[in-house]
Amino acid sequence: MLKKVKRLFVIKTRFEAYLIIFALALGAMTRGADYTLQYPGVGGYLLFAATSGAVFLGGAKILDALRYEREAQEAAPGDAASE
Repeated sequence: MLKKVKRLFVIKTRFEAYLIIFALALGAMTRGADYTLQYPGVGGYLLFAATSGAVFLGGAKILDALRYEREAQEAAPGDAASE
């Protein structure tokens, strides 16, 4: 039963990854907008840029991890067949 619940939290496709990245971006932009209100001036805009940059880095890492997992799965059957 625990395995079934665990599978719900695994990103399997690029579409799922894009949905998660969108949700992260939505939250980060909301937080960034609040930062510009709480810290008027350059400081607020720097924090806004930091929140958006974090989403870019996290999204790239998620997409790279999916690509790595796919390549590892494709390579595994080929290695077993050559032995």
